[in-house]
Amino acid sequence: MWRYLRPDSMAVLNDDAVKRSLARYFNVMQGEKPAKFQIAKKIFANFNKDDSLETLWQRHSSLTRDFYKLEKEIDTEQKNLEDIPQPSKSYLDLKIEIARRILEECHFCVRKCGVNRLNGHLGFCKCGTELTVSSIFEHMGEEPELVPSGTIFAMGCTMRCKHCQNWTISQWVDKGEVYPLEKLAKEVEALHKNGCRNANLVGGEPTPWLKQWLETFKHVNVNIPVVWNSNAYYSQETARLLAGFADVYLLDFKYGPGECATQISEAPDYWKVCTQNHLTANEYGELIIRVLVLPNHLECCTKPILEWIAENLGGETRVNVMFQYRPEWRAYEVPELRRRLTREEMEAAIKLAKDAGLTNFIT
Repeated sequence: MWRYLRPDSMAVLNDDAVKRSLARYFNVMQGEKPAKFQIAKKIFANFNKDDSLETLWQRHSSLTRDFYKLEKEIDTEQKNLEDIPQPSKSYLDLKIEIARRILEECHFCVRKCGVNRLNGHLGFCKCGTELTVSSIFEHMGEEPELVPSGTIFAMGCTMRCKHCQNWTISQWVDKGEVYPLEKLAKEVEALHKNGCRNANLVGGEPTPWLKQWLETFKHVNVNIPVVWNSNAYYSQETARLLAGFADVYLLDFKYGPGECATQISEAPDYWKVCTQNHLTANEYGELIIRVLVLPNHLECCTKPILEWIAENLGGETRVNVMFQYRPEWRAYEVPELRRRLTREEMEAAIKLAKDAGLTNFIT
């Protein structure tokens, strides 16, 4: 049915520009290469629960290099993942232990609230220790290369976008459902069985739940690419843990280098954080960037974003210039956000993308 609802999801399989920018994702999706989390399970990690966090990070850095060496050997058929024995403790287990330590003084996002979530304290995102899910379904509205996408919408968020379209999820208006992680792993396997091309970790925002996501995929026994669908407002520690786990980084690029992020989303230093995380994502995985065009924000946000992408990530980077903005939640507190985009603004955004030198963008 989805082939008829979204014919572009089939046509994209023959799009050379998309295939170049997301080559490994397509291979994993088609069962030709293993997802990163499957490789991470096969790398032995020598650590103990009483090791210091500094020691764990040192071992993680070394194993990250080992991971990408092994991934290359597997991708070039020098080694076969199935021939590698399952270790007693893996690189993925090490990530889980580091993530558990972070929960003791939470700094998954750049706010670094420092609360001990293991003791029941809640920070800005209001996320605890039990992964709370709003919905799980086969999403037909994502980028064509992702459709059908096995989306898992988790509760909570690290930002406060006044125009948030998922505000009942991000702000905990919905109650959600607590999922035991082995049960959630079965849901991921069911999405794969039903034909989903990927496991799309979203929200809200997936970042506060990184420990739980890592542990979930420890129990997943199918080969499915992981899509990290994020606002990109996460810490460098989170970025390091995502290396060797996320196959595709589906990252928002919301604001330019001015004060718009602080004024609209309560997200200071957004430009600095976001640009760094996009560079890191491009180094460790494959990248799709979402740029939501906001009314009256073409010069301050859309233009510098598109130019930065082209200059720093390359013109063939996969970019979705999005015209889906509509006033939601508290958008009416910001005068220019009280309306939808005009046709002139949409045409201007397309021109900005072309002028920047982007050749692999969609709208």
